[in-house]
Amino acid sequence: MTSCSHPVNPVRNSETLPVAIIGGGITGLAAAHRLARQGRAFRLFEASPRLGGNIRSEREGDWLHEAGPNSLQLTPPVAALLSELDLAPLTASPAAKNRYIVRDGRPVAAPTSPPAFFTSPLFSGIAKLQLLIEVFSRRRNRTADVSLADFVADHFGSELVDYGLRPFVSGIYAGNAQKLSARHSFPSLWEAERTHGSLIRAQLASAKAKRARGEPSGPSPIVNFTDGLETLPRALAARLPAGSVELNARVTEIVPGQPWKLYWKDSHQVSHTETFSSVVLAVPAAALSELTIGPMGERPLSALSDVEYPPVSSLFLGYRCEQVTHPLDGFGMLVPPAESRSILGVLFNSTLFPGRAPAGHVALTVMSGGALRPDLARLDEPSLLTLVQKELSELLGVSGAPAFIRRSFWAHAIPQYNLGYERFLDLIARTEAARPGLLIGGHVRDGISLPNCLAAGEKLAVRALA
Repeated sequence: MTSCSHPVNPVRNSETLPVAIIGGGITGLAAAHRLARQGRAFRLFEASPRLGGNIRSEREGDWLHEAGPNSLQLTPPVAALLSELDLAPLTASPAAKNRYIVRDGRPVAAPTSPPAFFTSPLFSGIAKLQLLIEVFSRRRNRTADVSLADFVADHFGSELVDYGLRPFVSGIYAGNAQKLSARHSFPSLWEAERTHGSLIRAQLASAKAKRARGEPSGPSPIVNFTDGLETLPRALAARLPAGSVELNARVTEIVPGQPWKLYWKDSHQVSHTETFSSVVLAVPAAALSELTIGPMGERPLSALSDVEYPPVSSLFLGYRCEQVTHPLDGFGMLVPPAESRSILGVLFNSTLFPGRAPAGHVALTVMSGGALRPDLARLDEPSLLTLVQKELSELLGVSGAPAFIRRSFWAHAIPQYNLGYERFLDLIARTEAARPGLLIGGHVRDGISLPNCLAAGEKLAVRALA
């Protein structure tokens, strides 16, 4: 398909034209919000009938479940955004202080401080000794990337990899620590080794610097909202100017130039053409790979189809309190691959935030699948529930059938920043450089966490305003 096959609007001065934003997930919404705050015209195109991407909260009676992410870190930039939006977050309950990790078939509270680490039954004496030795690590400039598992093993040994790193990676990335790139999946650790040698010394130095700036030295609080995490994208969308958003809008072709031309079809398959000063792309890797960008049907980002996105299933399960013997006094429970179980982990939703379950009930979210066991994510609901019920019975003392069940399935859940990921980042950078006015960001480039994705949207808006 070429641009000659479409009617073209009259060309206007590109400085007066709006910015096109393709993708109405949290990154695209953050970019749109910032442009709107700066008085810059834009048009946001979303292929689905709703905004917010994977963030989806659903209330059914007294049950409130999240189909996607379940919480948000309240970093300083996130706190500033929530203040702009007049949103009051719910901070995770003090009752959710524990993080459990399964070892030898039972959940053990993970240590939350250095003294607690040395008294914890989670790790052996040898692992504790290796932690002490790590403090004396020297600075290191690696000439080649390594897997996250090998990187952490270099500092702390294999036991902390198996019962510290791997369950954490399963919970955050649904990934394989032996394949993830240390440099790209956790760049802060890579930089810490380069500047301090010891990751522990780097953490202590960071905490000291925060205190000197008057900032809390611990991790950012975990928050949500009374009506669920979707409150955030709904609030962002509500602040956008009337007529600036097109839902059910499938972009068919983008032609670079001054101005840029964008061709799209609405829900009735009617074709439209618009002109823009620049184009922001805030969509997943698969969508980027399929975009036609050029008058000759070019697909410069087609190689991004190789980015791995493993499938993940989540079961939101409600039980009567008397059906669960574990106190659920924590954030949740992670299951290391070494335990050979059928689940990645469990979130204790009703402990974390109020209003997630009716009185006398508890709510749990159980995650399965990921890079190591994608087959489990694809099981039908009855088969998956049977496996999950067995695990919950053995690990948390759950008995009987759940009173409430909702399943969410993400065929392409989280991009894996695996070894060699720089080839994708380099491709994105080259594609932008060859097409001035094309701006690309989001979880495929800027990190997978919600704060990362919000920051990516802010950065895209700043670049569009430049």
